[in-house]
Amino acid sequence: MPGEVTILGAGIVGICTALSLLERGVPVRIIDRAAPGQETSFGNAGVISSFSIVPHAYPGIWRDVPGLMVGKYRPLSVRARMWPRMIRWGAAFLRNGTEARLRAVSDAMEYLCGPSVDLYRHHLQGTGAEDVMTTSTYVQAFRDGSKASLGTLGSRVRLEKGADMEVVGADALHCLEPALSRDFKAAILIKGQARARNPGRISAVLADKARRLGAEFLAREVRALKRAEAGWQIECQGEVIRSETVVLSMGAWSGDLLRPLGYRLPLMTERGYHVQFADPGITVGNSVLDVEAACIASSMEQGLRFAGQAEFAPNDAPIDPKRQAHLTRLAKGAFPELNTASPTLWMGRRPSFPDSIPVLGALGEERGLFVNFGHSHHGLMMAPKSGEVLADIVTQTTPNRDLSAFSTDRF
Repeated sequence: MPGEVTILGAGIVGICTALSLLERGVPVRIIDRAAPGQETSFGNAGVISSFSIVPHAYPGIWRDVPGLMVGKYRPLSVRARMWPRMIRWGAAFLRNGTEARLRAVSDAMEYLCGPSVDLYRHHLQGTGAEDVMTTSTYVQAFRDGSKASLGTLGSRVRLEKGADMEVVGADALHCLEPALSRDFKAAILIKGQARARNPGRISAVLADKARRLGAEFLAREVRALKRAEAGWQIECQGEVIRSETVVLSMGAWSGDLLRPLGYRLPLMTERGYHVQFADPGITVGNSVLDVEAACIASSMEQGLRFAGQAEFAPNDAPIDPKRQAHLTRLAKGAFPELNTASPTLWMGRRPSFPDSIPVLGALGEERGLFVNFGHSHHGLMMAPKSGEVLADIVTQTTPNRDLSAFSTDRF
């Protein structure tokens, strides 16, 4: 067993990693500049789906990319400063757009997403906040009803892996979600899933549980990670912290720490936004995906949240203020009776690799340095299993699976 493990990053992935290490008797210290789970993990759509296992690259996606960047919905945008990096990253992304690669990546995604609902129930048990996660159907709603098909490659993959799915028409859809616009003519229902009623509170509750189990949280900004004679040297503002074993789980900021060590991974910052309405006047009972807009609506403890889209931009780029009006228009179009007064806008930074799956495990031949980041759109779903796997690796427990799909060597 290792001595104390230092986790860099207190997002939901870092918190779940800490809980799994603590359950194995390993003392843990977590360092992050922000309160646990209150940056990228705070503002996601709250979907906890065992079958969100279809990667973003699919056969023929190259034909769809231009349409994603123009028109009424515009779910994809790229800041000018990102185009030089985007060209290489995008080429790698498109190379994953074959059926063989989609199926291979889906297998890896299923391994991490599959047990998410049960593992969250396990982690939340005894916290008094078990109701922060509730059962849900994942509703994928289409304006063009002909596109709601179980014959697509993505639907076939889910069905092959055991998903309980159904296509419903307009009447059944609006019986399920009465507030949804009648413009939506059909939907694919993925049943037996869950959703977070407050993703930020899930992180806070689980961080408190980790504290009770002995974890130490340090509010520090990590500036650099350097090799030392015995382990690693973590340089923070005005302070140096040493640790024999380090887990790097800083999401979109992880690549910056690895670059001085000689590792240049194809990690991109794919920023997501949400707009939230504190007094929406309607209720959305499930996680509802507006497929054309690439946005998910869900009723949360703080109101109705409409979250999604993808903006490739540098970590330090300012928030795009035009997003609030754009997302509010899309939300109102999807839910005509929605009260859109006084919306609040939020932005978070998704750490994305071109194959939609994270790096997970030991970093090359580096002694005592492990990685667990790059979960793209699926950090909330993949976090508990990623934490279990990483804890097994750190404690030298051999997982009953080939983990090469998550290796940094795949790049």
